[in-house]
Amino acid sequence: MSTTVPVIATSGLRKRYGRTEALRDLTMDVGHGEAFGFLGPNGAGKTTAVKLLLGLARPSGGGGTVLGRPLGDREARRRIGYLPELFRYQPWLRAREVLTLHADLLGMAGGAARARAIDDTLGLVGLSDRGDDLVGGYSKGMQQRLGLGVALLGDPSIVFLDEPTSALDPLGRIDVREIIRTVRARGTSVFLNSHLLSEVEQICDRVAIIDHGRVLAVGGLDELLGEPEVRVRVTNLDEQARAAMAPFGAATHVGEWLTIRPIDPDRVPDLVAAIVGAGGRVHGVDVGRISLEDRFRGLVGAATAAGSGAEPAAAGAPVPAGSEQAAPTTVHWR
Repeated sequence: MSTTVPVIATSGLRKRYGRTEALRDLTMDVGHGEAFGFLGPNGAGKTTAVKLLLGLARPSGGGGTVLGRPLGDREARRRIGYLPELFRYQPWLRAREVLTLHADLLGMAGGAARARAIDDTLGLVGLSDRGDDLVGGYSKGMQQRLGLGVALLGDPSIVFLDEPTSALDPLGRIDVREIIRTVRARGTSVFLNSHLLSEVEQICDRVAIIDHGRVLAVGGLDELLGEPEVRVRVTNLDEQARAAMAPFGAATHVGEWLTIRPIDPDRVPDLVAAIVGAGGRVHGVDVGRISLEDRFRGLVGAATAAGSGAEPAAAGAPVPAGSEQAAPTTVHWR
């Protein structure tokens, strides 16, 4: 498959359950080797979209491709890894046996090559020393690692991860992030379905935000989060002195806080020096940009307030979405 062809491309993808539109007009693309975040509140249509992309449900309209093949194509599904949000493995099996079972489902050749692939996978997810332990004795974090191992077995071209860190403690989340980064470094595309905004912000190259079955915005983090800004808590600065800060960028004033956006971060020390030179007292400096959480809340809040007449970025009006069905256990197609 050519690297110029997106690993995922959809156009006007829709899914209706009876009279309820669970997904409406999903249009997006995901590039090779990209980590793509798929964000939305509960009931936004995220799981419905993943089911359509995996071929676990049929669209009601629109279309798309995964790995250059139509949705649900058997050949494409051979090259997909999938970790659902909810999964269980038989507690009487050992981790190595779980991977061996899924290697059978993958159609992997036996012998030394298969054994090496299983060992490599256990190493990748940090279970090398627990591969012969019963799954029933695993913690939630270890089970999540094993699920990741199953999804990554066989070196898939793209892996779908549905809320991979939602039930983990902070250390477990750090470990999963490192695994995802390692997988990306190998050239595997990652489709991360999550409502944990901080995770997406740390991992992903681009993000789509959806609500009520519609895409509200899609783009790189730089596009969505905007230009750098600086907030300075300052006293003893009169209006004339504040106006003199205009060369640094557009300024707004709320109470003791002076916000300038956009601003080159390298110019922040000069700004502080100018404030002090004008007689101001600086009590705090906060350099950054709008967080993904703030952007998410703004988009979803605006669409909700506007109702069915809203026209959010690149998407149009949101409509009521139905409840999403639970995901099946980890699946391999052969």
